[in-house]
Amino acid sequence: MVPADPVLAVTDAELDELRSRLARTRWPTRWPMNGWDAGTDPGELERLVTRWASDYDWRAHETAINALPHHFADIAGTPVHYLRFDGERPDSLPIVLTNGWPSTVLELVGLARRLATPSEHGGSAEDSFTVVVPSLPGFGFSPQRPSLMDQTHDLWHRLMREELGFTRYGAHGGDLGAGITSRLAEAHPEALVGIHLMAVAGPPTHDPASLTAEERAHLDSVADWSAREGAYQHQQSTRPLTLGYGLADSPAGLLAWMVEKYRAWSDCGGDLSSRFSDDFLLTQASLYWFTNTVSTSFRPYYEYGERLTRRVERVDVPTAVALFPADLAQPPRSWAERTYNVTRYTKMPRGGHFAAHEEPELLAHDLTEFFRSLH
Repeated sequence: MVPADPVLAVTDAELDELRSRLARTRWPTRWPMNGWDAGTDPGELERLVTRWASDYDWRAHETAINALPHHFADIAGTPVHYLRFDGERPDSLPIVLTNGWPSTVLELVGLARRLATPSEHGGSAEDSFTVVVPSLPGFGFSPQRPSLMDQTHDLWHRLMREELGFTRYGAHGGDLGAGITSRLAEAHPEALVGIHLMAVAGPPTHDPASLTAEERAHLDSVADWSAREGAYQHQQSTRPLTLGYGLADSPAGLLAWMVEKYRAWSDCGGDLSSRFSDDFLLTQASLYWFTNTVSTSFRPYYEYGERLTRRVERVDVPTAVALFPADLAQPPRSWAERTYNVTRYTKMPRGGHFAAHEEPELLAHDLTEFFRSLH
């Protein structure tokens, strides 16, 4: 169903309240240090908050967001929002793209357009896809799932199969989206042409004696990253509601929580502006703020930690793995092959966790090459 009214209709009162909260931010006492070692840099955050409260033009971005190809579906009583970009060819392969956290569907728009209309981006119309980009439940435009037992990958399959009528389709995801895409392929292999991932699930069990030196180094690197960078994940997995109260009440706190990740997980070399404009960061934060969904965006972490989300055991559909050097992990091919039927494995020259925004051309090319080989 195409919405008759704008998907976003922020009132002047809501916009004024946001600006008032930003202007009245109660800043913590400064530490005798600057920089990012202990968290979000205070000077950079104060600059962004000032910009958000004053000369950031939300209305221009709201208009652009409302102009996107929005649709809504009711999947067994669960409302699901999605963007649909029709391919240049009538027989274009359907593909579903799934983002992670703290991303939104907005981060995937540039990639979706390249895949749907490649001839407008230096490619061939022969390689076009019909691209579906659903909003994760509780992220932005999709309400949260009413039941803890519903599985997002099953919602995606019913959206693609029953709502949109696609018999077979492809799928891509990174971060949370990689897990959803993996479970989708495991549960519905008959429908998946193939899957393209930026992260992989480890095998449910493994014999430590069977590990290669490269695999041991990978697991050591993951453990080191978790110790240094994983506090957010532990909090969102164990006590997400406690965190949610603060971030839902303070736009400056919400922005700090998100911006730290955009800097740490991207290929920006410590300079946020080299990869993300102020407007990009503030629009992402504004979408979470105006839809009041930052707390519900933590649910996938909690549900996985509580084992309410099924674990990936074995994926037999053809799988491509694309690793961007600044992303959170760099699993060797042999590690991925313990869980997946890996038919393509690519180490990218640049880019990070937010590759759809950082390097959409590289990502679109890899997706195209992979799926071209399958049909």
